[in-house]
Amino acid sequence: MARPAAAGARTLRVYFSTLCYKIMVLGKVKSLTISFDCLNDSNVPVYSSGDTVSGRVSLEVTGEIRVKSLKIHARGHAKVRWTESRNAGSNTAYTQNYTEEVEYFTHKDVLVGHERDDDNSEEGLHTIHSGRHEYAFSFELPQTPLATSFEGRHGSVRYWVKAELHRPWFLPVKLKKEFTVFEHIDINTPSLLSPQAGTKEKTLCCWFCTSGPISLSAKIERKGYTPGESIQIFAEIENCSSRVVVPKAAIYQTQAFYAKGKMKEVKQLVANLRGESLSSGKTETWNGKQLKIPPVSPSILDCSIIRVEYSLMVYVDIPGAMDLFLNLPLVIGTIPLHPFGSRTSSVSSQCSMNMNWLGLTLPERPEAPPSYAEVVTEEQRQSSLAPIGACDDFERALPGPLFAYIQEFRFLPPPLYSEIDPNPDQPTDDRPSCPSR
Repeated sequence: MARPAAAGARTLRVYFSTLCYKIMVLGKVKSLTISFDCLNDSNVPVYSSGDTVSGRVSLEVTGEIRVKSLKIHARGHAKVRWTESRNAGSNTAYTQNYTEEVEYFTHKDVLVGHERDDDNSEEGLHTIHSGRHEYAFSFELPQTPLATSFEGRHGSVRYWVKAELHRPWFLPVKLKKEFTVFEHIDINTPSLLSPQAGTKEKTLCCWFCTSGPISLSAKIERKGYTPGESIQIFAEIENCSSRVVVPKAAIYQTQAFYAKGKMKEVKQLVANLRGESLSSGKTETWNGKQLKIPPVSPSILDCSIIRVEYSLMVYVDIPGAMDLFLNLPLVIGTIPLHPFGSRTSSVSSQCSMNMNWLGLTLPERPEAPPSYAEVVTEEQRQSSLAPIGACDDFERALPGPLFAYIQEFRFLPPPLYSEIDPNPDQPTDDRPSCPSR
């Protein structure tokens, strides 16, 4: 009988505490809500630096109330925090706290009433009648770069709007609602469209025996991607060792937090794939093996206390030995690849990937140009030799033999093409000649 009685007592305490909260805090206030005017079709409040954040604070009351103020406070900040245990002696230990904070913006506004709300005087009160009331708010985000919203193991980047209703003789009613900020990363930039590649080799040793090497070469067509895309991996794995190995690939997210000159790092697996087992003497080739990027936070590269980076690890799982791996850096952006950028990236990456495999050869002998007879017929040549009336003045102005020479030279066919110079230069002294004085 003791357990049901204890459970009933707990339920009663919860009921009375809720009732006291409603009486002391809410009173006649039925609800206080915050809504944003969304800029996208998904009805999710997402903004960037320089955007205007607007919305409404809705207040519903069951009877007439008198309020001192209805305020909003908007803020954006990054914050990190972690603890480390340290020993100061044989029997002494203490905990070291590491905290750091960066504020991006803060905004305050009074929607109803006045600024002062630290007293319970009846002067300057504003009356709100029964029903539902909406109060619009608006503010502009800074033009300077903002860190993307993020929730990590030891820190976060948050943006929020808080509404506070102050009344005399009541505790304030508070409500906070977060919104998302994306600092856009355009992957259509030359640095993010450049291919990434690497090669590594490892030789296994066991006491005095040495087996053949394991080699790994991997390439991807660019550095920048967006969530939802698939990374095409081109790789070649050659196993000349005596062991059976397995090629694999994985995308990792690395979170780095900075405070008081210290750094805390967390590495998380995002996505991975596995190739076929490779026995001794075998080679495996990946011709664009795809690894899809799941919905993840974009890279954070401009925050001084939080950094979020990504990498593609292509590696060979070797039983009984350290793995052979290649790390190719990635940047997860917010602006997807343009069609033109995709074509340019594809061409450049294919060119870079195939330069070692494709031989570009020039013809051994140049092709001869067409003959004169193939271009100008005899009939056209004869008609061209006919006198031209428009040139009568020119003919009279020149001596007869000179004009005849010009006319004859003008319509003579060019010399036959030959790869051997019929009039080679006479051998001369290799010593540099000096002009005569």
